Amino acid sequence: MRELLDRLSIGRPGRLVHVHEVPMRAAQSRQWPEWVSPAISTAYRERGVERPWSHQVTAADAAHAGRHVALATGTASGKSMAFGMVALQEILDGTHAPDGRGATVLYLSPTKALAHDQAASLQALGLPWLRAATYDGDTPSEERQWVRQHASYVLTNPDLLHHSLLPGHRTWAPFLRRLRLVVIDEAHAYRGVTGAHVAAVVRRLRRIAAHYGAQPTVFVASATMSDPEVAAARLIGAPAVAVTEDGSPRPGSVLGFWEPPLVTSPSGAQSRRSAVAETADLLADCVVEGRQALAFVRSRRAAETTALMTRDLLADVDPGLPDQVAAYRGGYLPEERRALEAAMRSGAIRALATTNALELGIDISGLDVVLVTGWPGTRASLWQQLGRAGRSGTDAVGVFVARDDPLDGYLVHHPVAVVGRPVEASVFDPANPYVLAPHLCAAAAELALTEESLASWFPAIARAIVDDLVRLGMLRERPTGWYWTRPERASDLTDLRGSGGGPVRVIESGTGRLLGTVDRSSAPGTVHPGAVYVHQGTSHVVESLDLDESVAAVVVEDVDYSTLSRSISDIRVVEEFEADRTGTVHRGVVEVTSQVVSFQRRRPTGESLGEEPLDLPPQTLTTQAVWWTVPEDALARVGVRPADTPGAAHAAEHAAIGLLPLFATCDRWDLGGVSTAEHPDTGCPSVFVYDGYPGGAGFAEHGFRVARDWLEATRATIAECDCATGCPACIQSPKCGNGNEPLDKDGAVTFLSTVLGLMAAPPGP
Repeated sequence: MRELLDRLSIGRPGRLVHVHEVPMRAAQSRQWPEWVSPAISTAYRERGVERPWSHQVTAADAAHAGRHVALATGTASGKSMAFGMVALQEILDGTHAPDGRGATVLYLSPTKALAHDQAASLQALGLPWLRAATYDGDTPSEERQWVRQHASYVLTNPDLLHHSLLPGHRTWAPFLRRLRLVVIDEAHAYRGVTGAHVAAVVRRLRRIAAHYGAQPTVFVASATMSDPEVAAARLIGAPAVAVTEDGSPRPGSVLGFWEPPLVTSPSGAQSRRSAVAETADLLADCVVEGRQALAFVRSRRAAETTALMTRDLLADVDPGLPDQVAAYRGGYLPEERRALEAAMRSGAIRALATTNALELGIDISGLDVVLVTGWPGTRASLWQQLGRAGRSGTDAVGVFVARDDPLDGYLVHHPVAVVGRPVEASVFDPANPYVLAPHLCAAAAELALTEESLASWFPAIARAIVDDLVRLGMLRERPTGWYWTRPERASDLTDLRGSGGGPVRVIESGTGRLLGTVDRSSAPGTVHPGAVYVHQGTSHVVESLDLDESVAAVVVEDVDYSTLSRSISDIRVVEEFEADRTGTVHRGVVEVTSQVVSFQRRRPTGESLGEEPLDLPPQTLTTQAVWWTVPEDALARVGVRPADTPGAAHAAEHAAIGLLPLFATCDRWDLGGVSTAEHPDTGCPSVFVYDGYPGGAGFAEHGFRVARDWLEATRATIAECDCATGCPACIQSPKCGNGNEPLDKDGAVTFLSTVLGLMAAPPGP
C-alpha cells in the first residue's frame, strides 16, 4: 500500500513529510474451547471463522469461568467474538428454562451506531434461539415492551441504563434475574468525569442485579486502553483479568504524515492551504483509484464541507462518481445514519467524510484508506480512527493531514511523538464525590441504601457522602436504610455526558422537516442567524435560533461561502473559599461566560466577505477553580515585561492543565483555563484552571491541595523539554481556542518560578 501513498503524492511535492510502516503480524489460532457448543462454532465457521485466535480463547475461557475480563487487543482483532462465544453459550445453556428465555446478556457501547452494528452481526449468525435487540432512544415505544419481556441479548448504552433501565428495574426484573454477562465495549471512551459517571452506573447495575439474585460476569473490551487491568477494575469496582497478547493477524499498513503547502493570499500573507481542501483532494483521488476511504474531520461543518468539495472534484472526472461520496456526523436522523452505514458496507458509497461519530468499532469491511484531518486530541483516538482501515485483512493506508496549527505542525515533523509513545491512560476517579453524590441519590431511589450495600458496591467515601445528602435533604434516613423521598426523578440530577441540556432541533422552514439536531452548547456558534448549515450537500441558511424552544429554522439557499463565528469569554470570581498562607494560590467558585458576538462569511479560498455582529445571549458556567496570582512588580524584578506577560501566563496555563491529571484523577478534557495579564478581580496577572462541569468536579480543589508539587512538575516539564519555543509535550494544547497564540516558553518557566518563589516566601509580619 506504500505504492498508493506514493501515487497520492504525485504532483504534490513536499507534502508527504514522513512515512511510518507497521509490519504485518502472523496469526496465532487455537482450537475452539470444549465448552463452546457445535451450534455456535458452526455459526461462526459459516461466517468465515474457522478457528478462534489465541487471545479470543484466553479471554473467553476466563469469562466462562466467571472471572471479570479486560481484553485490550488491536482494532479488528475479533474482540466481539471473544465475548460473543461466552454470551451465546450462556444463552444457549438456558434455552431449556421453563419460560424459554434462560440466561440474558447486556451489552453497553458508547454509541448507538456501534450497538446497532453489533446487533446486525449477531443476527447474521442465523441462530434461531437467539433473541437480540437494541434498546436505546431510537427504539419505538411499541418495541420496548417486547425487548423487556423477550430479548435474551440486549444492546444499549450507559445513558439509557442510567435514565431508564435502572430506575425502572422492576419492569426489567425477569431480564435482570437471569443476567449472566455484562459487556462494556470500547471502554477507553469512558474517561474523565464521564468515566466516573459510567463507573457509578455499572456499580448500580451490579447492585440491582444482585438484588434479583444475579452475579453477572463483566467483560471489558477496548483496542486502545492503557493498563487494562487497572482501568477495568476502576470501571467495574472489582478485579479483572487482563488479556493483552494479540493473536490476530495484522495486515501491513503505512501511516503518512501530510502537510498542506503554503499559499499566498491576495494581500501577500502566507498560510497553509486548508486541511479540509487538502483532504477533499485526497478523498477524491482515492475514489478515482477505486479505493474505499474514510476521512475523519474535526467538526460537523467540516464533514459536510469535505463531502461537498469531494463531490465537486469528482464531477469533473465522471458524472457518476459524486453519488459515491457522502457525509456522516452526529445530528442526523437515525434512519439516515443506518442507511449510510449500510451503503458503506455494501460499497455503494466509496468515500465518507465523518466526525468521530464513526471512530468506535463499526465494522466496515473492505476499507482501504483512512484520512485523519487535524490532531484528534489523543493518540488513542488517532489509532482508533486509523484502525477503521484494513479490517477485511487487506493492507491499509492512513494519512494524518496537519491543519495550519502549531500543534499539528509539530506532530507532522516529529512523528515520534505519535508513533513512539503508548496511548494515554483512561483517567477517571470513581470516588469523585461530586459525581458519586447524585448517583447515590439515584441508587437510593432504585433500592434503599443500607450500610451493607454501601460497603459492598460503592467506594469508601460513599458513607460520608450519604450523611451530607441527608443534611441537604436529598435523602431521608429510616431504620431500614436511606431513601429518596423527593418528587423529581433522582436519575435526572445528572447527565453522564455533561452536554448541558437537550439538543437544538434544526427545522426546514416551509416544510417543517426535521433535518437533524445540534448540541445545545454548540448551537450559538453553529446555527446562529445567518449561519450556513449543510445537510448532505444541500446548503441552508439559518433564519432564526430560539434557544428557549430549542429550535433553529433554516431555508434552502445555494451559497458559495461558509460562515465562522467569533466568541469572547471571561471569568469572574464569585466566591473565594481559601488561599494559601502567602495569598498566591486560591480556590473558589467562578463564573465562566462565553458569548458568540459575530460571524464571518468566507470563500473556500479563505477570503473574508465581511463580518456581521450577532446579538445572542451569553452562556455561563458556574464551577470551581484554582488560580494563582503574581504581582506585576514581582514579574518585573525577574525580567518579565508587561508585553511578555500574556504569552508567559498562557503557556503556563496550558502546561498546568496538561500536568494536573498526574495529581488529580481526571483528564485534561475535563478542565478549562483562562490566563490574563491583569484580571479585574485580582488586580494582577492571573492563571485560572477550572472544572469544566457545572458545580465543579473536585479537580480544581485537588489542584489547590497539591499546588506546590503540581506547579513544580509543570515548570520542570517546560524547562526540560528539548524543543526550542514550545511543543505539544510542554506548552501547546490540542484544545486551545486561541490557536495556541501567544505562547512564551521561556517566559512560562520564569512566570512559574516566580509563583513558586512567592509560595515559599516566609510569612509576613
